[in-house]
Amino acid sequence: MSGIKVRFAPSPTGHLHIGGARTALFNWLYARNMGGKFVLRIEDTDTSRSTDEYIGSIMQGMRWLGLDWDEGPLRQTERFDIYSGYIDRLLKENKAYHCYCSPEELEERRQEAMKAGTPVRYDRRCRERTGPVEGVVPSVRFKMPLSGNVEVADMIKGTVTFDNGQVDDLIIQRSDGTPTYNFVVVVDDVEMGITHIIRGDDHLNNTPKQLHIYEAFGYKVPVFAHLPMILGPDKARLSKRHGATSVTAYRDEGYLADALINYLVRLGWSYGDQEIFSRQELVKLFSFASVGKSASIFNPDKLLWLNAEYIKSTPADKLSELVMPFLVKNGTIKAGDTPDKELMLKAIPQLVERSRTLIDLAAQLRYFISDEYETDEKAARKFLRPEKKKQLVFLNEKLRSTSYSHDEAEQAFKSTTDEFGIKLKDLAQPVRISLTGGTASPGIFDLIEILGPRSSDRIDRTINEIEDPE
Repeated sequence: MSGIKVRFAPSPTGHLHIGGARTALFNWLYARNMGGKFVLRIEDTDTSRSTDEYIGSIMQGMRWLGLDWDEGPLRQTERFDIYSGYIDRLLKENKAYHCYCSPEELEERRQEAMKAGTPVRYDRRCRERTGPVEGVVPSVRFKMPLSGNVEVADMIKGTVTFDNGQVDDLIIQRSDGTPTYNFVVVVDDVEMGITHIIRGDDHLNNTPKQLHIYEAFGYKVPVFAHLPMILGPDKARLSKRHGATSVTAYRDEGYLADALINYLVRLGWSYGDQEIFSRQELVKLFSFASVGKSASIFNPDKLLWLNAEYIKSTPADKLSELVMPFLVKNGTIKAGDTPDKELMLKAIPQLVERSRTLIDLAAQLRYFISDEYETDEKAARKFLRPEKKKQLVFLNEKLRSTSYSHDEAEQAFKSTTDEFGIKLKDLAQPVRISLTGGTASPGIFDLIEILGPRSSDRIDRTINEIEDPE
């Protein structure tokens, strides 16, 4: 195993969404490609917004996607004593200082700067203070360099330069004693031996602050890779209105994990013109040399198309397992029940071409598994007219004398169409409605072969519901 070590470090203030899932995926792929380790770290220092529910949801989403981690989950709230030791060290070395400015004072100065049109930054008035302010519990600020530049060497963006004069003396410990993100992330990455930091480019502006903290401690700086943003079709930042819902919601909407993984990796990474990859191919082929610098556009229609392709290529026995929760959800079966396995394996290959999601597949399986299904009333009025009754009676008599095989069913239909001088479509639609409740289904002869004698029972039910011709 190589010395490469990466981490995915979500903040549990919400569910795992598309952007976070892609970041986790790129970290996971790089670790697996390089024979390194993948760490899951929960950055929960924002105790007012972080919840155990969100931590569970994030882990559930990652497990569903198959993004297994080698270490963790590690929680920052369990490491406060460690952070305090590092803060004390910076204070002793005069690389940090106590700030006695109240939130109200800081807000007042911020408003004044905005009115004056000057940069909104802390004015460093406590930086050289020699004594405490009585009755005030201070925060702790890090001393940033006052001049010069700092360079970020990025695997995706190349070298990015920042002016130190534009970087604030950031708070590294709040007055309530809790540490802040930009500080603890450095301590954690050092202590956990993280060699490469792969994250969204919304973190790029945090990087110069973190580099100076590395330098203050004398630590080796990891390699950075900042992933371009994911935008909606309107080129605005991805949000819920673009369909950017949680990863587990995609699971509940009938998407396959491998399809979502395939789609996420193509949001920024490419390998020639290839669109569909197995997970093994992704691990083998992934590299940051093929990650683009431009933002990616999230296209829900493309994801749906890709999911349909994955459903078509997934073996029937696997789909029969994946579709089970959706059969329970749509009322076809009860929780704990198991449909006839042989029936499922025969039916599923006939249905995948019309199934974009597992919800679609479950809806079509319903009429195979259960004899209780809704009939499209509009279709029934159009196709189950009184003159069809004799045709269905004749056909059913023919079918009952067969083994319900595809070829014998086809012959029974031919005998009926010849007898009544009608076309196949004139008979097929009434039979299709009888067997499925609707006008869309697999080939009618395949349908009869899978249902067997149940076909005749359903046709009989329809015959009894059709009014007699006048």
